[in-house]
Amino acid sequence: MLSERTELTGLFLEKPESVVAITGIKTLLKLQIVGIKKQPSLKTRCVCVFFNTGKDVTFVVKVDSTNLTRKPTMKWLKGKWMDLGSKAGKHIQLKESYDRNTKIYTYEMKIVKVVPGDAGGYRCEVSAKDKCDSCTFEITVEEGQADILSTFKRAGAGEDEGELDFSALLKKPEPELEIDVWELLKNAHPSEYEKIAFQYGITDLRGMLKRLKKMKAVEPKISEAFLRRLESAYSVNKGKKIVLSVEVTDPNAEIKWLKNGQEIKPSAKYIMESDGNIRTLTINKCSLADDAAYECVVGTDKCFTEVFVKEPPITITKLLDDYQVVVGERVEFEIEVSEEGAHVIWMFEDQELSRDDKSSKYRFKKDGKRHCLIIQEATTEDSGMYFVYTNGGQSKGELIVEEKELEVLQSIADLTVKSSEQAMFKCEVSDEKVTGKWFKDGKEVQASKRIKISHIGRFHRLTIDDVKPEDAGDYTFIPDGYAISLSAKLNFLDPPKIHLDVAGNLVSQNTIIVVAGNKLRLDVEITGEPAPTVCWMKGDKPVTDAEGRVRVENRKDLSSLVIEGAEREDEGNYTITVTNPAGEDKANLFIKIVDVPDPPENVKCTGVGEDCATIIWEPPKFDGGAPLKGYLMERKKKGSSRWTKLNFDAYENTTYEAKRMIEGILYEIRVFAVNGIGISAPSLNSKPFMPIAPTSEPTKLIVDDVTDTTCSLKWLAPERIGAGGLDGYIIEFCKEGGASFAGIVLCLMIVKWHPANTDLIERQSYVVRNLPTGEKMDFRVVAVNMAGRSPPALLGQPVTVREIMALESTKYIKKVGEKINLVIPFQGKPRPVATWLKDGQPVDEKKVGIRNSNIDSILFIRSAEREHSGKYTLSLKIENMEDSANIDIRIVDKPGPPTQVHVTDVWGFNAALDKQSPYKEKDMTCAPKFTAPLVDRSVTIGYSTAISCAVRGFPKPKIIWMKNKMIIDDNPKFLMQNNQGVLTLNIRKPSTFDSGKYSCKAVNELGEDEVECKLEIRGNIRVH
Repeated sequence: MLSERTELTGLFLEKPESVVAITGIKTLLKLQIVGIKKQPSLKTRCVCVFFNTGKDVTFVVKVDSTNLTRKPTMKWLKGKWMDLGSKAGKHIQLKESYDRNTKIYTYEMKIVKVVPGDAGGYRCEVSAKDKCDSCTFEITVEEGQADILSTFKRAGAGEDEGELDFSALLKKPEPELEIDVWELLKNAHPSEYEKIAFQYGITDLRGMLKRLKKMKAVEPKISEAFLRRLESAYSVNKGKKIVLSVEVTDPNAEIKWLKNGQEIKPSAKYIMESDGNIRTLTINKCSLADDAAYECVVGTDKCFTEVFVKEPPITITKLLDDYQVVVGERVEFEIEVSEEGAHVIWMFEDQELSRDDKSSKYRFKKDGKRHCLIIQEATTEDSGMYFVYTNGGQSKGELIVEEKELEVLQSIADLTVKSSEQAMFKCEVSDEKVTGKWFKDGKEVQASKRIKISHIGRFHRLTIDDVKPEDAGDYTFIPDGYAISLSAKLNFLDPPKIHLDVAGNLVSQNTIIVVAGNKLRLDVEITGEPAPTVCWMKGDKPVTDAEGRVRVENRKDLSSLVIEGAEREDEGNYTITVTNPAGEDKANLFIKIVDVPDPPENVKCTGVGEDCATIIWEPPKFDGGAPLKGYLMERKKKGSSRWTKLNFDAYENTTYEAKRMIEGILYEIRVFAVNGIGISAPSLNSKPFMPIAPTSEPTKLIVDDVTDTTCSLKWLAPERIGAGGLDGYIIEFCKEGGASFAGIVLCLMIVKWHPANTDLIERQSYVVRNLPTGEKMDFRVVAVNMAGRSPPALLGQPVTVREIMALESTKYIKKVGEKINLVIPFQGKPRPVATWLKDGQPVDEKKVGIRNSNIDSILFIRSAEREHSGKYTLSLKIENMEDSANIDIRIVDKPGPPTQVHVTDVWGFNAALDKQSPYKEKDMTCAPKFTAPLVDRSVTIGYSTAISCAVRGFPKPKIIWMKNKMIIDDNPKFLMQNNQGVLTLNIRKPSTFDSGKYSCKAVNELGEDEVECKLEIRGNIRVH
């Protein structure tokens, strides 16, 4: 069973022959692929292999990789998609080898002990880069096949004589009845689809399944309109005709023929005939466009069919010829193919020639079966092998392009001319038809009024009138179409000239900067005819040495001044003078020697802080001849040899604040100067200095006891003492108003604090004596160490200097609208818990203000009303101990006229009256208003501070704190407090970033009010 199938790949140069396996003998199928150089669309033969079960079969493929850029890839497949590489094992064995001498890859597939399940279609595919080829073959397994060796023996040959004769297998088989493949597929089991498709030449298995599914979906049905319907499918070769026929019930019935749903109109291609009940559609000269679905429609009834058009392979009937031409001649490769309209592919070596490239030198011509590739003017680059491919054949032809031979009878000669003279180059060649081009220094010369180009017979001339210096150069004549050139030089006689990178004779423009210690080689180009003499001068002294550290080296057209290891004394003015008979030229140069700067001087510390120090220094005396870019600083601990960089980018100022140092450690600092050349040597080390800072304020300052003339204070040590230690405390006092009230509102007047102790005390308690009785006094405590005084610790409020006595019940009378402010001092340890009651019930703090401290309790009413009258009790409690004091508050007012007066009873000359109380509630609502403003403050960096103000308003206003008009959110650095209208903003350990304008805004439904102040954060105290 031999058949041919077309594979649209075409990489096989040697096509495989059919192989028949003999019983008891292993079968070997060889496929040889020599060089993957060809393009797709070659005809490949399908091989069918027969052999008995239980035997082995081996397939061998060889690939020549001489012209391949990478290793080819081989795939063995069964059917359409099954990759046998994943099935390799004991039954199917795959091998691969490579011969380095011949550069041939050998691939083998061996099937061990063939079984009936191995029967079917197989394919091998080889690919390299973007090219591939494949071959298909079929394995048929038969049981008990007879020995057919005698079939292939030549007549009269012995057992081991003669050669096998396959002619018997190649005889044309007897014609068989046409088989309807689609009917065969419709009735076959799905497992046999692949075998049937392979047997009858169907390569598009996916498309076959889709069409078969569509055909099966149309179930035959009994039709009244058709006696005989269309077949399910028809097959026709390209260029042939096909007849579609149906038989209708009604001989007079009108029918329509449709192609892909569109009605077909009668034409020379489509002929529709009617003969009784028979209706036919004839399609002449079928093309691939006729491969479609067709319908025959009678009324509302239809029948369907599929027409498949087969395209026969295109063969080359006239092969390519070889050509040998000379440069510039026309070349026309020509072939003839078996059919018109065939698609062919032209290739030069391994490159496809494209029709789409408009800039290509190749032209393609098609005339019926004749195809041509035309090269209009051949060049030597066009030499090589040309290939042409169809889907059924190939051909190749060689093109050899040779250079034309041209004899030069007279070449052009060098010329030397003076200014304004004429220069003429002339040459003579053997062929008077040869044209050419003139070039100057590689650029084509164009004719002008001054430059003339002529060609008379065998002579070619280039004439230049009024020669100028720019005309000097190399001139070349190149004949067109020949790989020869004639060259000569035009020399211009001119005065000497010095060519420098910078123009002019000013020293400021011709300055050359050299880094000290580096080598200077100044090459100066010199032109002039004849060659000029050169003289170098430094100031008034000539530089004539040919050897040494400073020397002059002269060569043709070049003079060099060389300075080895430049020093500062080499700096100065240099002059170069060149002379020849045509004149003289001179150039002045200034050579500047630059170096790294000297080290900075007088580095010292001018101030210290807790972890920082201020360093100053003086610039270096010599900047190295280049502007200073800045300074680099380093520090180290005294006694250590390890220096730490303080900055990595050049610092421009001569004052620097070194940070992130450890308090109490001695440090030294040195400074480097930086310019464009480099970094100086380090300066001398500064004198040792130590970062140190005062302690923080003492903590938890309280009043321990008060008499008529004394006040006992207690406190705890500062939270932070630091490396400076703690020497002791100073206690100061002043009258109320001279300090802050409750630590909130500061007075604008200058406060004079009086020290309570002249010497520092180390204990954490002190009795301030000789205080005025009855006065309210403010107290503060300051910690002192070698760095100075700490921030003061203040009491929350002034202390009244009087002995605390037990309170008896007291009456307190106020008029309506007046302000009530009761201060009830007390003492107790630990701090008592103060509670206010009115008529035995807790005081409503929305109507009455209460504020408690460590030493007293304050009850205040902004505007008294009648409802505030009652008995108020202050209760103090410490654990299980308790004390109390009663105050009877009476709010009085003038009575108003009675209302709703009426008589309730009358007897004799008497009458009983009833009336309504004239009392009327007073409206307490008011817009917010600040009663105490914010005050500008200046504090030291790192020490917590607070700003305060007081506001009133009803309903209770909303308080908004802002910094630089930006609302302060819930930042842990800030603590906002509101105690009965006294507003406080605490700022924890402020930095310079916290400086700015702070404002406080109070808002309620009746209006708003705002106050602001300026807060300045000062730097650390400097120790001199």
